[in-house]
Amino acid sequence: MILRVGNASGFYGDRFDAVREMLTGGELDVLTGDYLAELTMLILGRDLLKDPAAGYAKTFLRQMEEGLGLAHERGVKIVANAGGLNPAGLADALRALAERLGVPARVAHVEGDRLPPRLGVLAANAYLGGGGIAACLAAGADVVVTGRVTDAALVTGPAQWFFGWRPDDPDWHDKMAGAVVAGHVLECGTQATGGNYAFFTEHGADGPEGLGGPDGPDGPYRLRRPGFPLAELHADGTAVITKHPGTGGFVDTGTVTAQLLYETAGARYAGPDVTARLDTVRLTQDGPDRVRIDGVRGEAPPPTLKAGLCRLGGFRNEVVFVLTGLDIEAKAALVRAQVEDALGKSRPQQVSWELVRTDRPDAPTEETASALLRLVVRDQDREAVGRAVTGAAIEPALASYPGFHVTAPPGRGAPYGVFESAYVPAGEVAHTAVLPDGTRVPVPVPERTRPLEPVPEPPLPEPPPVPAGPVRRAPLGRVAGARSGDKGGDANVGVWVRGEPAWRWLVHTLTVDRFRALLPETAELPVERHVLPRLRALNFTVTGLLGEGVASQARFDPQAKALGEWLRSRRLDIPEELL
Repeated sequence: MILRVGNASGFYGDRFDAVREMLTGGELDVLTGDYLAELTMLILGRDLLKDPAAGYAKTFLRQMEEGLGLAHERGVKIVANAGGLNPAGLADALRALAERLGVPARVAHVEGDRLPPRLGVLAANAYLGGGGIAACLAAGADVVVTGRVTDAALVTGPAQWFFGWRPDDPDWHDKMAGAVVAGHVLECGTQATGGNYAFFTEHGADGPEGLGGPDGPDGPYRLRRPGFPLAELHADGTAVITKHPGTGGFVDTGTVTAQLLYETAGARYAGPDVTARLDTVRLTQDGPDRVRIDGVRGEAPPPTLKAGLCRLGGFRNEVVFVLTGLDIEAKAALVRAQVEDALGKSRPQQVSWELVRTDRPDAPTEETASALLRLVVRDQDREAVGRAVTGAAIEPALASYPGFHVTAPPGRGAPYGVFESAYVPAGEVAHTAVLPDGTRVPVPVPERTRPLEPVPEPPLPEPPPVPAGPVRRAPLGRVAGARSGDKGGDANVGVWVRGEPAWRWLVHTLTVDRFRALLPETAELPVERHVLPRLRALNFTVTGLLGEGVASQARFDPQAKALGEWLRSRRLDIPEELL
């Protein structure tokens, strides 16, 4: 028995027609969609303040204009977390849509993730597991929408329902852990099928203008529109990651490894259903565009649930000065001194400057002769980052450095949000399945729990022989892939290699000290290294790199999406045999 679970959304704003593509492109039993992220919860929170009937992903409702009928014709269940802060409201809107379309869709929803109001908090939500989804499907739901559940719950819920897994099964944790890993691979959509992939140039990105030759899913253009992934789940918790035939992109052990490392940390990947042991995951190429996942082991989940707290952090403003030609450093020093003097006693609580040297000597265009000086200010008072900053930045326009101009005039100051993580006892959260007939079914908390503890570092392979032969100064990315992301104010960078000799070199070379040296921004921050030998991977977590999270825009790359690519571009001595 195989359960085919597909994904059609990795974020709120993903490819709109992916729902139709997945429903019409091949066999499928369940179609999932992940619409929620930390920033999304802030956006939905602001929507809900303006309109009590809002608070859910409106894109999903529009996708269902066509998707409901297609899913009904093909017998496909739909499970999505698009309910956001108002899953009941989305469920009602879907019922009205189904009635208007004449589609006999039975709609259910999961709620209980919203925590009691807290002072200054816009939205507070616990991450629920898949039990509520399973209960809705068991009651005959065709569509299940949820609020804040873990991304993997969109797969663990259907798996529990389809296979009849029960917590008293002797291998419950292992099977659930397998579903969690499959769900984590699917959650970001096309990141599992070649999107955002470190070695993309090996798969059709060469040729004129980086597009290559003839079009088609098997030609060099195939990365232009990767297909969305699906998982073939088995009753024992093993899975095969693949995609619909004839769609773009590709699936191999590299794309799956990259996604497994995305926004994770150590060997224990904790969730409300189970703690999956990422150090037990085994990946095998099972044919073209097919990767088998097996060997996954699971443990009892922690006694607490992670919760996300979204609040208004204050107000920010930004000015980018353009510095062109000669004496870039002196020009930056002059305008910075002028602005700082003008701010005087009205200086905002936070003032940061960053000079980005995008200029080149003897440049053939004015743009390539220019550097950017970025001023960012923050304060609890909107006025403190508004007119006072505008005046300080713009009034010196005729009295400052030669060639003075800015990329855009500063605005009035805009609010920014802050995401914080917290933990609440699982028993305090009213996880509830609201069935198609309106019956409310409480979802029990796990009977067995286990406090989360770090896994001791596993034995390392023997280091390369000394002397190891000739070396060459080259970018790390000539040997290793990477993928990075954010969790609140922290960043993670997963690094992996594709052979045993490269692994022996990487695990002994890329220490925490070397990581800090290659990425000087991390030098004064806590950095932790996690070793995953079965994936030939290292996962680094950097605490505090992103300030108060993505919405606060504390750095140039506020979600650390390209942190891994920066690391891959850094040069070090690499054995020539690996190059």
